[in-house]
Amino acid sequence: MKVEQIYTGCLAEAAYYIESEGEAVIIDPLRETQPYLDKLEEEGAKLKYIFETHFHADFVSGHLDLAKKTGATIVYGPMAKTEYDIHSAKDGEILKVGKLSFEVLHTPGHTLESSTYLLRDEEGKDYALFTGDTLFLGDVGRPDLAIKQGSLTKEDLAGLLYNSLRQKIMPLADDIIVYPAHGAGSACGKNLSKDTWGYLGDQKKTNYALRADMTKQEFVEEVTAGLTPPPQYFAKNAMMNKAGYESFDEVLEKGAVALTPDRFEQLVEQEEALMLDVRTPQEFAAGHVPGSIFIGLKGQFAPWVGALITDINQPIVLITPEGSEEEAVTRLARVGYDNTLGYLDGGVAGWAEAGKEVATIKSVTAPQLAEKLAAGRVETILDVRKPSEYLAQHLEAATNFPLDYINRNMQKLNRYDTYHLHCAGGYRSMIAASILKARGFDNLVDVTGGWGDIEKTDMPKTDYVCPTTLSQDLIDEAVSSVL
Repeated sequence: MKVEQIYTGCLAEAAYYIESEGEAVIIDPLRETQPYLDKLEEEGAKLKYIFETHFHADFVSGHLDLAKKTGATIVYGPMAKTEYDIHSAKDGEILKVGKLSFEVLHTPGHTLESSTYLLRDEEGKDYALFTGDTLFLGDVGRPDLAIKQGSLTKEDLAGLLYNSLRQKIMPLADDIIVYPAHGAGSACGKNLSKDTWGYLGDQKKTNYALRADMTKQEFVEEVTAGLTPPPQYFAKNAMMNKAGYESFDEVLEKGAVALTPDRFEQLVEQEEALMLDVRTPQEFAAGHVPGSIFIGLKGQFAPWVGALITDINQPIVLITPEGSEEEAVTRLARVGYDNTLGYLDGGVAGWAEAGKEVATIKSVTAPQLAEKLAAGRVETILDVRKPSEYLAQHLEAATNFPLDYINRNMQKLNRYDTYHLHCAGGYRSMIAASILKARGFDNLVDVTGGWGDIEKTDMPKTDYVCPTTLSQDLIDEAVSSVL
């Protein structure tokens, strides 16, 4: 028996490869299929099944392409309705892979079709649970993503989740390994652990949602409290996973095309293509194509693309580090942004050599900001971190302006004012600066190093409050104030 977790940090997502006697199953694959095909060839195995734990909302699964290339059967749990052929498994159904067996446990709550796969080893012993978004380490799946299905509310789904956990999962043995679909950084839950696997017994002891004495009403109240609106692309990705999508190979072929500066500019004008710069914050600040937006590959790239680029069909042209062109197209496609038209050949240097204008963004260090603040030469400091981060501790002179809601709140700013922006480390603040600059805000200054460097200065700050002790009502109030 071979069980391998394939973890993708950008999405905080885990896919799984399980093999026995030359037969394999892959659970919750990402969009690009080649890594899985390479793995199958390396192991000399035939893919029998592709298990989907539910209709994913935070990424586009690779199940369709993978099935076409291998002949494997796509398996969902009960209540899954798709526009392509699947095996809709029954609750309690047993599926064999080599000498292994998987029992399908229907565990609705995160979504109606959500299912958990219980792996039994060659001896028939319960070995591992592939829980999808039903059970995470430290949390459970949010119950508000499927509320448009009929007349269900998030409270209704939370009630279903309570029953699923207590009737299907908690009665199982403590030594069973829990393999969830996500870890810390995913928006599919509120309090996910950084660990990517653990034991069920430990979750029964430490996961707030699995308290033995927890009533159903308490569970519903705690699981639904403090849920911020899901990223706008979630519903669109879920629909792609249900209805189908363009072949990833075609998306990559179309998107990984070198564009001369003139052709690049032509596509921006004729196709209204968005210019997406995926280099580092420092490189973007030093020189970028005017009007381009920064979202760097070395960060939470795909989730921020999905949160901030509201049209999933938006034509996109890329400015990338040399050699990262295919990576950028791939990571866009993972969250359903399939309309990449090419990348700027030669990057910003080639753009400048063609005689075209290059823009910059001013930057200051945290000590320099402290000097300017003490001298009264700072108009407004925008802290673009999440409300919970801001409430934990912030500069007394700063205003919370979360990047998550920048498109909704931009009208609150004055284009003629000067804004100093910071986040935790410099990634999100450069995203915010690029969006504002593209919208006509010219007086922007990025604080390099972000809160990590600001903490070390003597600028007046609020008292530190541990984020885990923050009142949920306080967080809810802060979130609502920026919507």
